[in-house]
Amino acid sequence: MEVPEFVPDLTAALDRRLQRVDEDLATNYPGDATTRQPIHTVYVPGDVFTADTIAQWGGQAIDLLDRFAPDAAALAATVGVSGDEVAPVYDRIREKLRSNPIEDFRVDFEDGYGRRSDDVEDEHLGAAIAALRTSLGRPDRPLLWGIRFKCFEAPTRARGVRTLAAFIAAMADRASDGLTLTLPKVTSVEQVEAMVEACDRIEDEVDLPRGTITFEIQVETAQAIMAGSGAAPLAPMIRAGEGRVTSLHYGTFDYSAGLGIAAAYQSADHPAADHAKNVMQVSTAQTGVRMSDGSTNVVAFGDADQAHATWKLHYDLVERSLVRGIYQGWDMHPGHLPTRYLANYLFFRRAMPDACKRLSAYMAKTAGDVMDEPATARMLAMALLRGVHCGAIDEHEVREASGLTLDQLLELTR
Repeated sequence: MEVPEFVPDLTAALDRRLQRVDEDLATNYPGDATTRQPIHTVYVPGDVFTADTIAQWGGQAIDLLDRFAPDAAALAATVGVSGDEVAPVYDRIREKLRSNPIEDFRVDFEDGYGRRSDDVEDEHLGAAIAALRTSLGRPDRPLLWGIRFKCFEAPTRARGVRTLAAFIAAMADRASDGLTLTLPKVTSVEQVEAMVEACDRIEDEVDLPRGTITFEIQVETAQAIMAGSGAAPLAPMIRAGEGRVTSLHYGTFDYSAGLGIAAAYQSADHPAADHAKNVMQVSTAQTGVRMSDGSTNVVAFGDADQAHATWKLHYDLVERSLVRGIYQGWDMHPGHLPTRYLANYLFFRRAMPDACKRLSAYMAKTAGDVMDEPATARMLAMALLRGVHCGAIDEHEVREASGLTLDQLLELTR
């Protein structure tokens, strides 16, 4: 086929026309992050956190299993799934609760802590820092850790900055070891810009390289979903973060209350919650910024009926998030941990056989029942990586079923 002579000149002209958007796409949409993402975040108030808190959460979760679901069949019946599915993961869940019960941890100095005098909060912050240092030296330490400080609205700004700066100064030597901060109740792009300015200044003062401090934006106000101008500000907030924003976290109850939803109907599966999370999901897509669902505040474990109802509710909410492509959420009570891990383990184990078969066919370019495209192959590989990262499946299981190594899966995600 003869190529028209004008094609090179046309291509060069289009390259010039599209240069800016090409650069914008490469900078702002680098693709999904492929490092391990924690499957949940746990917040514990700063005045009650101790070096033993993480281990205690795991121990309390195991105690609840012993009382109300002492074997795989009982746990399966509680959430309404097959005992044959739960049997291979029941001991795996108990071991996870023993060895690494919390994957992402925040010491809370915001809503879960309340307002105290400066002297009292300073004292609690100092004690929390000492406890956190001890905790980070133990085998069951979380992957990510940090604090949630008070928001940058005028009434709490000074206290928030004071806690933030003191915490980073005290933990600067561990800043590259999983430190993550939570910026709550964000209502404007300008607040994110202010957080970047605060991070720049603190890094300079404590001799940290620029960009070391990262933070997540807590989406719990109507203004974070729709600004007064009518614009959706989350994407601009991510850009305003200048590479420091790692995640958007949905705040179930503040957001619901801000919309006037009655307390009895404030839940992670309310239509208003789904709308907010859909906006979050679109805003983070292909940016490398992750997102997290919110929590349930149902924590009734007084007797078997209460425990089973709480577990069923929590399991269904976690599974619902996973189906919708949201791979992280909040847990508010040790009793949420068993169903957090159960839902994740079953989700990724269910996905493994089909993902392995389809990726094997994709790599071999053989025909099958489904003709997968590169984008689908990328998501199949991501599902297997997430399953390995969270402990649902083992690397050797993936290799035996698909013939692929983790390095090959990682390459497919690109």
